[in-house]
Amino acid sequence: MAAHQRTPIIERLVVVGLGLIGGSFAKGVRESGLCREVVGIDLDPESRRLAVELGVVDRCEAELAAACQGASVIQLAVPILAMEKLLRELAKLDLGDAVLTDVGSAKGNVVRAARLAFDGVPVRFVPGHPIAGSEQSGVEASNAELFRRHKVILTPLDETDPSALQLVDALWRALGADVEHMAVEHHDEVLAATSHLPHLLAFGLVDSLAKRSENLEIFRYAAGGFRDFTRIAGSDPVMWHDIFLANREAVLRTLDTFRSDLDALRDAVDAGDGHQLLGVFTRARVAREHFGKILARRAYVDAANTSDLIFLAKPGGRLSGRIRVPGDKSISHRSIMLGSLAEGTTEVEGFLEGEDALATLQAFRDMGVVIEGPHHGRVTIHGVGLHGLKAPPGPIYLGNSGTSMRLLAGLLAAQPFDVTLTGDASLSKRPMNRVAKPLREMGALIDTAAEGRPPMTIHGGRRLGGMAYEMPMASAQVKSCLLLAGLYAAGSTTVIEPAPTRDHTERMLRGFGYPVTVDGNKVTVESGHKLTAAHIEVPADISSAAFFLVAGSIAEDSELVLEHVGVNPTRTGVIDILRLMGADITLENQREVGGEPVADLRVRSAKLKGIDIPEDLVPLAIDEFPVLFVAAAIAEGRTVLRGAEELRVKESDRIQVMADGLLALGAKVEPTPDGIIIDGGTLGGGDVHSHGDHRIAMSFSVASLRATAPIRIHDCANVATSFPNFLGLAGQVGIRVAQEGKS
Repeated sequence: MAAHQRTPIIERLVVVGLGLIGGSFAKGVRESGLCREVVGIDLDPESRRLAVELGVVDRCEAELAAACQGASVIQLAVPILAMEKLLRELAKLDLGDAVLTDVGSAKGNVVRAARLAFDGVPVRFVPGHPIAGSEQSGVEASNAELFRRHKVILTPLDETDPSALQLVDALWRALGADVEHMAVEHHDEVLAATSHLPHLLAFGLVDSLAKRSENLEIFRYAAGGFRDFTRIAGSDPVMWHDIFLANREAVLRTLDTFRSDLDALRDAVDAGDGHQLLGVFTRARVAREHFGKILARRAYVDAANTSDLIFLAKPGGRLSGRIRVPGDKSISHRSIMLGSLAEGTTEVEGFLEGEDALATLQAFRDMGVVIEGPHHGRVTIHGVGLHGLKAPPGPIYLGNSGTSMRLLAGLLAAQPFDVTLTGDASLSKRPMNRVAKPLREMGALIDTAAEGRPPMTIHGGRRLGGMAYEMPMASAQVKSCLLLAGLYAAGSTTVIEPAPTRDHTERMLRGFGYPVTVDGNKVTVESGHKLTAAHIEVPADISSAAFFLVAGSIAEDSELVLEHVGVNPTRTGVIDILRLMGADITLENQREVGGEPVADLRVRSAKLKGIDIPEDLVPLAIDEFPVLFVAAAIAEGRTVLRGAEELRVKESDRIQVMADGLLALGAKVEPTPDGIIIDGGTLGGGDVHSHGDHRIAMSFSVASLRATAPIRIHDCANVATSFPNFLGLAGQVGIRVAQEGKS
């Protein structure tokens, strides 16, 4: 990074304490050009000399008063227990309008010290904590890039001046840090659990083993796992002594919780309770894998220095071969839910290991269900029965899965415990009143955020009553939610559909031995029955197959077979619509597996024509419309879609986002409030934006088959979470799409 690239926003930065953190901050700000002068102060003369020599600071001072004269920002980067003395010294000085900030890991202690020293916390004090470090220490290890893509947590107080907070936030962001704001108490609890407790355990375990001479043999034969776990016991003892004393209240609370869990684990070993042990080990393994994915994703972002993962789709391509797309997401969700509520052990094969279905799986682990796997699509669920769920330890995080949230709302509405369902930024924008409203009519007590959006808090201990509910719009998620609530509601629960929707819930309930009555557009369940464990084989997902059905139809001289695809009649709208457009799709080897119809789909190149899409097919193809829009853009003539307003509240506004992308490629498109009008023709190349919606990204990948120039598709990271092997399968059959920068 070249020096002085930006216009300075502060005159003078003073850094007190030129160790790794203080020195790296000073060097980064100096090189960024955001400050006219960086002044360092340190008790060690050699550190002061090196700081200037290495370009960490512009000059150094030995005295605090001299260093702070004319300061705009003063950063305190001294050991945690030295902070009290430093703050008392600063309180004696005239600091003018200088902003004070710090880097300590125990914020409560720092705030208390500031309050005592200044007789009240200064309004221009912004407590902070960068979560970054290095194997090296001292000013010579100063690294201007140390904080890039690392978390920095600022913990402003009620009295903190907003302009001071904004300034400190801007400085950290200029160094590439990912800045978050958090309450002091919350910060200390989080750090006690994620950093302080692990260090305490590592120090304690090594000391416990080392002080018994007979245990020295353990060190001789210790494997890599022991070395990895105890590595952090090599940290600076004095620094950690200070941290534990400074944050002792939060550490004690976390330690007490862990000690209780450790006692329960000891009791399970003592009693030979394998079920309890398996529950702990499976939850821990999956949690560790989840943490690993988060860290790997952060490492990828570090390497790529960008959050915009781009697909480059090249024109042309001829499709051939046989492939099997991932397992059906809808059935994967339901297999976990009903298997958890069943009595006995349920085996699932073909489970979709995408993040949405894994969010459902983790939710039930959080509620005490022991689940083994997934491993190569195989999951074993040790069911707890309809009334065996336990209160989760905290809010249930569901990522981007609207299906998980809406279906869980139904079966949690009658549990004896309170639970909060939350999700990522995208899910937090999606409407939940469509399930909350009828559940309230059944007697549930549910709180949502503004406009019925997540998070949803479901209050337990409510007695639900069955009802007949006429859905205002066709939605399989709403229907399934109410049927799951109906398993607990007094009497019978009937859902009346305005149009057919996918019936996986009804079929799977029957597969688990629970009676369901279907009478035309009415579906009814009664409480008082039980679910019995079953074997579930999840077919390939027709929504994932849809991309290849369109690809095989529009590519020149192509023939492709998609194996073992679920062809539930409530899901085959995409096939019906493509056939109406002239597609050549045949169903072969038709059979039934676990109550679900399955077939191999053969698709050949065909000349497509535009159509008015029948409104009765819209609910049966609601997830497949993005790629159907691509087919329409290639087809001869006009395609008109009506009655699909549901598309505007999916992971993105799929009508508008697809229209914007197709227009960028030169198509003639007119979005309408409940649909779209597309005049088929030729597609060019260019840049399109998926807005983080996996179906949009994959649809434009397919569009490249008939484009006249390459298509660059932005914001494609979510494809890997929903369709993990899309790029691999696409390349295998002949679609020329890859992550930009990779062949």
